[in-house]
Amino acid sequence: MTRTILDIHILQTVPPSNLNRDDTGTPKSAFYGGVRRARVSSQAWKRATRQEFRKILPAEELGVRTKKVAEALAERIILQDKTLQATATALATETLKTATGSAIETPTRRAKNDDTEPAAPTSKYLMFLSVRQLDALAALAIEGSAGGNLDALKEHFKNKANKARARQAVDAQHSVDIALFGRMVADSSDLNVDAATQVAHALSVHRSDIESDYYTAVDDLNREDEPGAGMIGSIDFNSATLYRYASLDVDELHRNLGLGLKDGQKPSTPAAKATGAFLQAFITSLPTGKINTFGNHTLPAAVIVKIRDRWPISFVGAFEEPIPKSPEGGFLRGSCTRLADYVPELEQQYGLTSTEDTCWVFRVGEATEALAKLGTRVPLQTLISEVQETVVNRLGPST
Repeated sequence: MTRTILDIHILQTVPPSNLNRDDTGTPKSAFYGGVRRARVSSQAWKRATRQEFRKILPAEELGVRTKKVAEALAERIILQDKTLQATATALATETLKTATGSAIETPTRRAKNDDTEPAAPTSKYLMFLSVRQLDALAALAIEGSAGGNLDALKEHFKNKANKARARQAVDAQHSVDIALFGRMVADSSDLNVDAATQVAHALSVHRSDIESDYYTAVDDLNREDEPGAGMIGSIDFNSATLYRYASLDVDELHRNLGLGLKDGQKPSTPAAKATGAFLQAFITSLPTGKINTFGNHTLPAAVIVKIRDRWPISFVGAFEEPIPKSPEGGFLRGSCTRLADYVPELEQQYGLTSTEDTCWVFRVGEATEALAKLGTRVPLQTLISEVQETVVNRLGPST
């Protein structure tokens, strides 16, 4: 069976910044090719991508990942039946225990300055549920509680069929972000969702040193004869041309999302729509670490998107030998030249040149011109629409 693998390769230059820091406040880094590189963790960029989804997709197609899952479900219960406000949290807790097999308990530590209202029950770990799943659970809680009676709900879930419905509610209608990034339910492995996408740690294509900015802040109410600063500090930062990579298994995404949910909708529509959303969000997102301090808002200079039928392939090997600074300064031009030479040779040697493989190149500026030979140059919106169309055609009308 022909697979559909979407590979996304990005070159992005970031000025002085601290996108993703460690426990000491220092920008994350890694040794690769014998030198220290700037690094942004995959988790940081996945989080940024999920945040970008909120600008692209309606809320009902997304999920919420939280320990405060009882609060989240209680809110959905109240939205469906305002008369259940007094018992919504208790109903939500019981429903979640039944549906996920997880312990939902009230933490012993209360919030500061709040000694009157008890803390809401929470899960022991982050739980990832779609809005549709929360709504389905809310409907079951209302149905089984007979007007908000907790004992009635407990009795309701003693019935095996009703318990099965609760578990099914959290194992269907996955949101786009759950289908893409997966989900782990530690207490019920059968509710796990395998991630359809893999995101690599972003690495600089060159050696990147960490610098430190010493700063002072003036007290506005100091008189002229009062010397000294109101505050003194320092912050670490670096700058880099990053190679970013992600791979999307479109077939796994299609399985996770299921068929079209609306009448007359093609079965492949949810997967195609989610693919386009991920492509746009991953390309345009940026982790927000210290963003107010550095204002490092940049967009990629080059994006290469390939659809393959065998396996995902990262091009990070092109940069195992660090890119040297060009005579004029800068690393982008050398990075593009290196990729333009590396990709065709890699694909030829491994027999990956196939009529089934499709490649698009989105690039900005004269420094990226070397990438022209790798594929069709397109603007961003054309790239997204053509990838979506290709996904629909490859999944076929009957899948």
